[in-house]
Amino acid sequence: MTQDTRPLVRVVAGIVLNDQGEYLLSFRPEGKPYAGYWEFAGGKVEAGEGELQALQREFAEELGIAILRATPWLTKVHSYEHAHVHLRFFWVNAADWSGELQAKEGQTWSWQKAGDFTVSPMLPANGPLLKALSVPRVLQGRLKTGLYGENAMGEYRVAPYDLAEPPHRHILISEQRLRQIGKMPEADSVWVVIQTAAQWPRIQDADVAVWQVQTEQAAREVAAVLVQGVSLPLVVAAAPDWAARCRDAWLAAGAHAVLLDDETEAV
Repeated sequence: MTQDTRPLVRVVAGIVLNDQGEYLLSFRPEGKPYAGYWEFAGGKVEAGEGELQALQREFAEELGIAILRATPWLTKVHSYEHAHVHLRFFWVNAADWSGELQAKEGQTWSWQKAGDFTVSPMLPANGPLLKALSVPRVLQGRLKTGLYGENAMGEYRVAPYDLAEPPHRHILISEQRLRQIGKMPEADSVWVVIQTAAQWPRIQDADVAVWQVQTEQAAREVAAVLVQGVSLPLVVAAAPDWAARCRDAWLAAGAHAVLLDDETEAV
């Protein structure tokens, strides 16, 4: 694949939720590139703006709502015909915005459930986010026996690779085991467990990363990766003391979830 050498255009987009846990999608109007496509609303970061400022301005200009707070989530780089863009997605919970939606640019909008989107086509750069949005943000369980949570569609379970049976749609596997088998398992989603920053570049084709944190070095490595921006949901599986110490900072920096992990050995 030829590398895109055009300058990166910084763009922000908001994953805005309502009280029912649905996500806001807007329809690109005539006159814009990809008119007729659905997207997570947002726009270009202007000179002198911070990313949160740009997000607030874009939502006020396009949809008439005020973004009060937003948390970094995923970062993507995508090449369109008209631009080479660096996309930063922000999570905006129902309590973190106010106002009544308005079609200020003649666009329409729709509230959608993760895992059950009923509108199409989606803007190409946003397509991979649909699977990521179905990953629960509150998880329980153990890495050796499986994880579970809930999304808008109901129960969500993740089974360890060596225990998984055909009904299991989501598979949990260590990076070491993945290298042994030499390919991604067949599943709706593959969650790969790592312990070090050296493993992080090797799992970028996974659907979810699970980073075990049992030491100060691992805690620092997770923080450094989150600051750089992550392109897939990152679940931190932290020993109780590290979870108590770092949970809020990890979530504020873009971790998808923090799971209490009291296992004393790496998976």
